[in-house]
Amino acid sequence: MAFAPASFSFLSSYYLQPLILFIFYINLICFQHVRAASNETDYLALLKFKESITDDPHDILSSWNSSNHFCSWTGITCGHKHQRVTKLNLGGYQFGGIISHHIGEIPWNLTSCTKLRILDLAGNRLIGKIPYQLGYLQKLEHFQLSLNNLTGEIPWSIWNLTSLTRLAVGCNNLEASIPEEIGRLKNLMFLGAPRTTFSGALPSALFNLSSLTILSVAENDLNMTQLPHDMFSTLPNLEYFSIGGNQISGPIPNSIKNASSLQRCDISSNHFFGQVPNLGNLKDLSRLNIQINNFGSSSNGDLDFMTPLKNCSKLQILSLGINKFGGILPNSIGNLSTQLSGLYLRGNEIYGTIPDTLGKYKYLTVLALESNRFSGAIPISFGNLREIKELGLDGNQLSGEIPGSLGNLSELILLSISGNMLQGKVPITMGNMKSLLTLDLSENNLSGPIPFEIFGLPSLSILLNLSHNSFNGSLPSEVGMLKNLGTLDISENNLSGEIPWTIGECTSMEYLNLKGNSFNGPMPPSLALMKGLVHLDISQNNLSGSILIDLQNVSFLQYLNISFNTFDGEVPVEGVFSNASAISLIGNINLCGGIYELHLPPCPKKVDTKRKHNLKLMAIVICVAFSLLLIFLFAFYWKHERNKKSSSTSSRVEQFPKVSYQNLHIVTQGFSTNNLIGSGSSGSVYKGRLESEDKIVAIKVLNFQKKRAQKSFISECNALKNMRHRNLVKILTCCSSIDYNGQEFKALVFEYMPNGSLEKWLHPNQESACQSALDIYQRFNVVYDVASALHYLHYENEEQVVHCDIKPSNVLLDDDMVAHVSDFGLARLLATLKGSSQKQTSTSGIKGTIGYAPPEYGITSEVSTHGDVYSFGILILEMLTGKRPTNLMFEDGHNLHSYVKAAFPDNLLEIMDTALVRQQVQQTTIVARGEIRMEEVALMHPNHEKTLISLFKIGLACSVESPKERMDTMSVLRELNQIKNAL
Repeated sequence: MAFAPASFSFLSSYYLQPLILFIFYINLICFQHVRAASNETDYLALLKFKESITDDPHDILSSWNSSNHFCSWTGITCGHKHQRVTKLNLGGYQFGGIISHHIGEIPWNLTSCTKLRILDLAGNRLIGKIPYQLGYLQKLEHFQLSLNNLTGEIPWSIWNLTSLTRLAVGCNNLEASIPEEIGRLKNLMFLGAPRTTFSGALPSALFNLSSLTILSVAENDLNMTQLPHDMFSTLPNLEYFSIGGNQISGPIPNSIKNASSLQRCDISSNHFFGQVPNLGNLKDLSRLNIQINNFGSSSNGDLDFMTPLKNCSKLQILSLGINKFGGILPNSIGNLSTQLSGLYLRGNEIYGTIPDTLGKYKYLTVLALESNRFSGAIPISFGNLREIKELGLDGNQLSGEIPGSLGNLSELILLSISGNMLQGKVPITMGNMKSLLTLDLSENNLSGPIPFEIFGLPSLSILLNLSHNSFNGSLPSEVGMLKNLGTLDISENNLSGEIPWTIGECTSMEYLNLKGNSFNGPMPPSLALMKGLVHLDISQNNLSGSILIDLQNVSFLQYLNISFNTFDGEVPVEGVFSNASAISLIGNINLCGGIYELHLPPCPKKVDTKRKHNLKLMAIVICVAFSLLLIFLFAFYWKHERNKKSSSTSSRVEQFPKVSYQNLHIVTQGFSTNNLIGSGSSGSVYKGRLESEDKIVAIKVLNFQKKRAQKSFISECNALKNMRHRNLVKILTCCSSIDYNGQEFKALVFEYMPNGSLEKWLHPNQESACQSALDIYQRFNVVYDVASALHYLHYENEEQVVHCDIKPSNVLLDDDMVAHVSDFGLARLLATLKGSSQKQTSTSGIKGTIGYAPPEYGITSEVSTHGDVYSFGILILEMLTGKRPTNLMFEDGHNLHSYVKAAFPDNLLEIMDTALVRQQVQQTTIVARGEIRMEEVALMHPNHEKTLISLFKIGLACSVESPKERMDTMSVLRELNQIKNAL
């Protein structure tokens, strides 16, 4: 037995040491696991995420630093118990970079956010693939990556996200097909993947997700021969179904009768065919869009499904356009929901008369019946559609007269009745359509004179087409009232008389067609005043005289047809006349000259046959000598007076470095219109490269034909001479000289702002229509910049300055979209004497611009900082609503302030700028003529909503009528800083 202890000792030394090491290793692993489970892993993962972001335009991640706990970082929400990250909400910040895989790294690593429930990175500019490691976030419920530039595919690891209820990956560049693994997400309620370039078929397992309420895969390249026949039975909770814009065919599954929860169904722009089943059981259906398919058989019975739709009491939009529906429109069309707001039947083969019962839908805003075979008269009951905005009846076989009751449609924006067989006169009641933007009555048999009431519609701005009718008489001089109209076509009628000179007042017109009438007389010289004209056709008339030479100065004119008239004389050679393919002159046999390509005979040389008699010559010499003497005396007096005047202003500009008139003339190419970037009441602004400054500059040339140009120059110099602020436009140099014609010349040279004025971003014209709209951050930054500039002018400058003309066209944006306040031509200094402000008043009437000038400026000539605040408030409201304060809707005592106040705060979404609203939804709203497809699923980010409400509140507080009740710029800036911190 003595052996035993010795043996035990040997065994202990042999086995105990490895055992201790093993236990230590297990403890180390456990320690690391505990450490990995701590919030340190979240901290490290967030730092890795920050490293993966290469562009942070709004400086959001600047708060992500060690000076404060990561739970207080922007976009981060932590749980209360363990301080673990539960929400990563960074949607809409326009981040550039990739998605860090460390956010979802495998659990035993030291960087991961394993407690994450919400991951929102939508609305950024992220690239690369979706990391498969995100599939390890087993507690994830909301996964939102839409509106980015992600590539690759949805990773296979997504099957592991068993808690997921919301998956949004729309508006990316993902490839391949939707993975079958999605079918394992038994709790999934929301799947949003529109415009994501997916192809193939929808996975069969997807149709077994009974929890699914929203399925949106529109505008992809999905290809299926048909949908599963029982899909609506296996998806009993489906409320929103959108597969429009794919390559899916087959009939609508009969199981749709069981989709009792369905509210919106959009299967448009596919290849579906057959008959539409009975949908009367869909009690909650509000939108049905099946247009652009192959439904129907062009025969009676195709529209029988409309009768059961009377049970769908919530139906608002019914879109059946561009199919093969035939037969007569059933009278049951009048039994649909009283909430119906949009009915689209265009592009079918429906015939018979239009039911009178359509006039009962008082909430109808769009009625599209064009391109069918409707006959008979336009129902008089259409005059009851008081809310309608678009009425399309073109391309049918309608006859009779246009009912006068249509004049009741005061909200109508578009009316198209072209391509029918209507006859008689146009009712003068159409002059009551005060909201009309487009009116098309072409290709009918209408006769009589054109009612001048139509030309009195100031809202007409897109199209007035009266062509191919039998109108007679003259073109009323009231045509000049269409100052905002883009296209006027009255060709192929029986109009006569001269073209009224008032046509030149249509300064916004781009397309003018007077072809095929009996107009006579010369071209009115006012045609050359239509500087925006692109297309002009006055052919096939009885016009005579010489060609208007000033047409060659209409820089945008690209097409000119004057053929088959009796014009004579010389053809100009510049402008549109320099391009033989852009003009048509045939049928005018007495024309000569022009460019070589026209092959016209040369014009005869003019010979002076007059002989001057000595007496006449002597008389002329005497007159000239006397005139020269008077001119010399006048010049001497003028120079003396100018020297006196310039001595009073030279001190105001002497501190600026000077540049010569010759230099400015060269860099602007003789102040060419090609370099003109803007014009205003006191002068024009040209673009040029100034070598002395080695940069592109903006050159403001004062127009001394304007009475207040001299005062404007003095005011601007006086205001700018001591001012330095990042949000004020910087003056570089000036010019005070004499031009080549001996006239006084003054100009100011400023830094050039590449992004132009805020006006062009809020109200883009045709040239800037393709630029993206300002988002909520950019609009806030502009408001903040303008407020900073005003605060500097009112409180921080050596002398207190009142700008007097704050408006979008005077807010310029640089390369980085930083706003700079410009145009101090109306600015006033407020001299401060012993702590009390002594107001400098004006003698030139109201200061500022109508709509932006405060109401008190119309009563007193005294200006104050309160006036700038009012203009600033109107500027904010315009930026948020997209409506100018001079909009025609503001009349009878209403204005932009009262318009916003009536909607604040509960109905702001209804008055917001539509471009801004589209950016606040995660999937774009598409509204096109003939269809309304609502793809929106989630509305505003909560922070955005709070920001908008706060900005509206500031705008209202600044634009109240009483000056004393307005906020001052110090208070405004304090409020904006709070909003900035929240953002």
